[in-house]
Amino acid sequence: MTSKCSAMNGECKAVGLEVLSMIDRDKLMKRESEAIIQTYTRQKVVLVRGSGAKVWDSDGKEYLDFVAGIAVNNVGHCHHAVVEAIKRQAETLIHTSNLYYTENQVLLAEELKKLTGMKRAYFCNSGAESVEAALKLTRRATGKSKIVAAVGSFHGRTLGALGTTYKAIYREPFRPLNEAEFVPYNDPEALKAVVTKETGAVILEPVQGEAGVYVPDANYLRAARQVCDDAGALLIFDEVQTGFGRTGRWFAKEHSGVQPDILTLAKALAGGLPMGTMLASESVSEAFQRGDHGSTFAGGALVSAAALASIDAIKSENMVQRSEELGAYMRSELERLGPREVRGLGLMIGLDLDADCKQVVQKALEKGVILNNTGDHTLRFIPPLVVTKEQIDRVVKVLGEVLEEF
Repeated sequence: MTSKCSAMNGECKAVGLEVLSMIDRDKLMKRESEAIIQTYTRQKVVLVRGSGAKVWDSDGKEYLDFVAGIAVNNVGHCHHAVVEAIKRQAETLIHTSNLYYTENQVLLAEELKKLTGMKRAYFCNSGAESVEAALKLTRRATGKSKIVAAVGSFHGRTLGALGTTYKAIYREPFRPLNEAEFVPYNDPEALKAVVTKETGAVILEPVQGEAGVYVPDANYLRAARQVCDDAGALLIFDEVQTGFGRTGRWFAKEHSGVQPDILTLAKALAGGLPMGTMLASESVSEAFQRGDHGSTFAGGALVSAAALASIDAIKSENMVQRSEELGAYMRSELERLGPREVRGLGLMIGLDLDADCKQVVQKALEKGVILNNTGDHTLRFIPPLVVTKEQIDRVVKVLGEVLEEF
């Protein structure tokens, strides 16, 4: 189905197919349940259009989107530069395969090297795939299978990444796995106690996202770097969620000044298209030989064009600075709602509540605000970096109204 909604009045008009009505929505939900494997719990809304920090549903209702595709739409929904880049590239070359050279892939790798300070890139299609590549490279570079990860971590759901994801509910049905040894986050002494000469790598999120947006102390990542150096282990930073301006820096590692051996990226990389990248230092990257790893669709001309356009938009529109400034503003406004813990960096914010956050999310949705809870009592705010102060004010106002109801 394709449709267009007027940003002026919220009305939807069909393009080729009739717009789904409320009854059609229910029918679509039933068809979905019969046609798609049920691995998602979805909100009862059909989204048909997005622009900036707004989306519209099949009934023409407008929402402020403070989930942004789970930190994917950093440049906003359907950013004009990304859309135009996709259109141009789609008319020229969509896919070849990695059996041949394409210019966009090389241009993007060079751009990512400049932005991250890493030396070489491997392209893939998602965050989980980038973590898989990092774990595989670790095994190749060190010959060691022991991995240390943090309590509360989330690194993906594929079999390798799953072994480094903390929640047992994710891992239990798929054991045996090569499971990491989990230690408390933000605890250098806990790392020192378990990282040994037998450890291949320590994998950490510079800011934990799925756990509820936990920012470590300033010295934690520096201590992790030292622990790994002392033991001869690699340090992997998972910046799948924190990358591309999300925390008020291009990458969250910049807050500590620590450079990892391996860096994983995805989510916001290609402006909404599926793309991931693993970057590594020179010496570590050399461990991968031709044929050691690969992906049919990775780094294709189309997604690389979108990524280059997205990065250029972040630069030209000062979105990293916007994230830092508006994030500070939003945290201060959330603190006005009452004595609750507000955490975060940039436009990556966690808020603990004594209310049932699933109900808070549902009530906010009814009022035209899309929110996300990472736990029973924790909300996560990860809006597009193009969000405005006025939109932040609206979301905080709606949240205050919802909390008053509880």
